[in-house]
Amino acid sequence: MARRALSAPVRSHRFAFAEPRLQDPMGNSVEKNNILKEFYIPTYIFKAESPKEQVCQIPSCPVIVFINTKSGGQLGHDLIVTYRKLLNHAQVFDLLEEAPDKVLHEFYGNLERLKLDGDDLASEIHRRLRLIVAGGDGTAGWLLGVVSDLKLVHPPPVATVPLGTGNNLPYSFGWGKKNPGTDHESVISFLQLVKEAREMNIDSWHMVMRMESPKGSHCDPIAAPDLPHSLHAFRRVPKTEPEDMEYSYTFRGGFWNYFSMGMDAQVSYAFHSERKLHPEKFKNQLSNQKSYLKLACTQGWFCASLNHPMSRNIAHLAKVKIMKKSGKWENLEIPQSIRSIVCLNLPSFSGGLNPWGTPSKRKQRKRDLVMPPLVDDGLLEIVGFKDAWHGLVLLSSKGHGTRLAQARRVRFKFHKGATDHAYMRIDGEPWKQPLPEDDGKVIVEISHAGQVKMLATKDCIAKGIHESPAMSTYYTESSSSDEDDDFTEERRNFGAALSFRYMGDVNKQ
Repeated sequence: MARRALSAPVRSHRFAFAEPRLQDPMGNSVEKNNILKEFYIPTYIFKAESPKEQVCQIPSCPVIVFINTKSGGQLGHDLIVTYRKLLNHAQVFDLLEEAPDKVLHEFYGNLERLKLDGDDLASEIHRRLRLIVAGGDGTAGWLLGVVSDLKLVHPPPVATVPLGTGNNLPYSFGWGKKNPGTDHESVISFLQLVKEAREMNIDSWHMVMRMESPKGSHCDPIAAPDLPHSLHAFRRVPKTEPEDMEYSYTFRGGFWNYFSMGMDAQVSYAFHSERKLHPEKFKNQLSNQKSYLKLACTQGWFCASLNHPMSRNIAHLAKVKIMKKSGKWENLEIPQSIRSIVCLNLPSFSGGLNPWGTPSKRKQRKRDLVMPPLVDDGLLEIVGFKDAWHGLVLLSSKGHGTRLAQARRVRFKFHKGATDHAYMRIDGEPWKQPLPEDDGKVIVEISHAGQVKMLATKDCIAKGIHESPAMSTYYTESSSSDEDDDFTEERRNFGAALSFRYMGDVNKQ
């Protein structure tokens, strides 16, 4: 099959490049059209049945855009309308209508077929492709999980549009934490930033939670629709089934910013539950943040009563073990006053605050801490908080939480009968996890699981190994190869593509 000339003019059929009709007082519509061609992907690249197109130039920064239209109140809907006017409708997807795993699987399958046919444009789009995801941190994590699960040789880097409440992921890489404009000029400006952004590796973290309880136990797993985007549950089928066989449910997923447990997750869960019941009250970012603060007070996060249940203390709730460079598990002592624990990968938590801060060299030596925290060093920073007043010290220039450790692996083993549930949160998305009250057990393990590529602007606050030469020899390998690891099977994928399966589908795995 002859190769198509990329310099040929655009064909005048309905699949050709639909140049947007942008009008402004300065008469810059031609210049804007030329800019937008840099991001354009023809329809036939996505759909095998579409007629091939000839484009007048190779796009320097082809993009696929995923937008959660429920995020940011009306902003998500307005944003997708603008993107679809400026770009090809076929390259802009509403996450409420089309799942990213299906979109990308079909896209890359068609791309490979076109490349084998000698399509130079398909090859260049494959090489230069960048992804844009608009939504909260949970939505961004969902897409990152899907990209990770695809196991691509050259995975595309991802830019994040801040449409959530916390927006920790976008803020960490310089995309801001305020909801963006949805007009033509704002979107074009954002696309230009995507074109100019640099690629940056960040660590991916895999979480496996196994809940085992005897047959007939009243502790049921959380329903799949209530799970975060990047976490899902499946039933582990035992090889033999004697009467006393333990039935195990496993939750599998991943995160890129943080995993937290305790009071902060409880407040977040209350906020998300209220927003789900009354979505009409949560259409403004500022009012959302005020509602969040109000819930923090009502949940006792600021003013705990003297007789608050001990189960709110992390030490009473679970035993924590960590694995450092040595490869051996060791106990992590958690002060009795700690009511929230955060395993942090990025320098942003709760809307742009940095819980780790900058420890002095004396504290660094005393606690065997690696300095500074980096996003691609294979380590998590583990921080504790006593209450929200403790968290408010982050607002000061040198404020920080209680630095507990840096580790490449973390394991939580919940004490029997401590409580009937625990609040947890992954990258901004909380859930209420049931815990067995009988002889059952729940174990949560977090481990390094490779890396993904993010796009960073000049305002990026995240730091990588290349910016700290002394750290370049530190380990970044996945811990899934350890001999004492009984979670290897569950750690194969993040399972992001299965996030919205109903429990009726779970047992079919």
